[in-house]
Amino acid sequence: MKASETYKTIKIVGTTLRDGEQAPGVSVPLENKLRIAEMLDHAGVDELEAGIPAMGDQAQGDIREIVRLGLLCQVTSWCRATAKDIAMARRCRASGLHISFPVSSIHLKAMDKNETWVLKELERLIPMALWDFDYVTVGAQDATRADLAFLGSFIILASDAGASRVRIADTVGTSTPFSVHRLICRLKRLKPGILLEFHGHNDLGMATANTISAISAGVLAVSVTVNGLGERCGNAALEEVVQAIKFINGFKTGMEMNKIIRICGYVAEASSRPIPPAKPVTGAEIFTHESGIHCAALLKDPLSYQPFLPQTLGRRGTRFSLGAHSGSRAIQYLLAQAGIAVSEQEAARFKKVLSDHHIPSDE
Repeated sequence: MKASETYKTIKIVGTTLRDGEQAPGVSVPLENKLRIAEMLDHAGVDELEAGIPAMGDQAQGDIREIVRLGLLCQVTSWCRATAKDIAMARRCRASGLHISFPVSSIHLKAMDKNETWVLKELERLIPMALWDFDYVTVGAQDATRADLAFLGSFIILASDAGASRVRIADTVGTSTPFSVHRLICRLKRLKPGILLEFHGHNDLGMATANTISAISAGVLAVSVTVNGLGERCGNAALEEVVQAIKFINGFKTGMEMNKIIRICGYVAEASSRPIPPAKPVTGAEIFTHESGIHCAALLKDPLSYQPFLPQTLGRRGTRFSLGAHSGSRAIQYLLAQAGIAVSEQEAARFKKVLSDHHIPSDE
């Protein structure tokens, strides 16, 4: 990119403490919630969804404690589309409010509502909320399975009623990057200057890809969770999305990756959900290589078989693992690191031993 060109900054909405805590079996104590909130704020998150007031007194108390931290980021409460939920959120003292509405025929039927009710409540609840909150965003729950004409009416009315942003939710994760891109492009044409946000679930393993596709199509805010924590298969992972945005020309975030990596470890421990070794961006083994062809190339150029350098994530460097697939070059290199010099022929004999006996070992 030329120096004269400008970047669009993508707003990162962290919903680890709301949607992330909806993961089965996950209950994060207040002490840990406060630490996660502080870490996310320090790392540069733009907005923090602190919880659901309707879950009761404890949830409301936790949100109030997060608000008392005096974070630099915006703090919001998440509500269903009811005046009662908004009243409970008011007691939490967060500056922002998110109101979620069902918009697909499936969700409308499940909640015994209809499209007329949604539009009527949209016009009533947003102005009501704006009396008590600095900004109000609304969510189109199950938007990717909704009727396109109705979804368009919902977005225009929400914007006209004063909503700062509309969240397009892929609630059950059935979208693809192509369908998300097509949908966002259509919705962006509805009204000039409309601000959209994307919220993706990972049921088909495409939450991060769908989120990046939504950004490419024009959304300027994305809702994500640390480690992809969330119900069922989880959400789009904050660390994956932030890192992937670096590979899209013209976009950036205000978050620092080295700080995000530390948050991922902390959330994994606090939620009792360990990070898988091959987890993109944060897995312990993502910079470990065994293949002889790959290792030989990596010794010449560390980006030959890696998308980014380990050091950019605060990692020590690339690791080679000795095994059945190791090549002579890697064997020579690893032995040299231990102060043992061997010829190419000797390394080849050692490789044969590894291949014959399948002896795995680490550097």
